[in-house]
Formats: sequence, C-alpha cells, structure tokens
Amino acid sequence: MSIEEIVTAYHAAMLHKSADELADLYAEDGLHEFPFGGLAPYKGREEIRAGYRARWGATAFEAQEVRRVSLYRTTDPEVVVVEQNVFVAAGDQRITVPGLLVLRVRNGRIVHARDYMDTSAVTQVRAAAAS
Repeated sequence: MSIEEIVTAYHAAMLHKSADELADLYAEDGLHEFPFGGLAPYKGREEIRAGYRARWGATAFEAQEVRRVSLYRTTDPEVVVVEQNVFVAAGDQRITVPGLLVLRVRNGRIVHARDYMDTSAVTQVRAAAAS
C-alpha cells in the first residue's frame, strides 16, 4: 500500500470506528503513541486493535467526516505528517478536532504513529457526549 492509500484507509477506519481496519494497517510490532493527553502508547498490532476497540466502543460520539488538510513528505521517505480535521457529532453538538499524525511507514505498513490531537477539542467532545 502507498502512503496515500494508508492515510485514506486510516481515515476510513476512524469513520467506521473499526479497530480491525485500523490495526490491520500496522506492522505486527507497530507502535502508536499519544504525545498529548497522557495516554499510554499501544505496542504491537494486537494492542492497537484492543485499545481502539475499547476506546471507540466506550464512546458516545460519531466521527462524521475526517478531512485531510494536507500531507507533508519529509526528507525521510518513510515519514509523513498528516494534518487533519475530524468533525465529530457528540450530543447535539458538532465539534471539530484538529490533529496531526506523524507516520513512519515501511513495506506498506505503519511501524510508528505519533497521534497529536487538540486536547481542548477532545475535552469538548467528551463533555458533549456525556450530557
């Protein structure tokens, strides 16, 4: 899979809240980190699958659209930075969650992801979903 195809599939998995679709994009020993927000990293494809299954299964919000703002190629051919906006329906609100993904892709699989989300927007989503 090309990097563009991986990013498109990643966004589709977010829309579907499909932990299986997401985890299948990762190498067996892939790493998914959350540098902001204090979340522990997921180490390995099966931990990514289980972590997202639990997280997405326990949330009362729906991602209505994931818009790729831009995809930046770096001087390292394995690394891209994806700027994105996730439009979320939570309760009676629609909230935009901006974010960045820094992906290292090797042999058509994600080997490392650093997932930067706007934590204030995530807090708004959680509050709206709880009310």
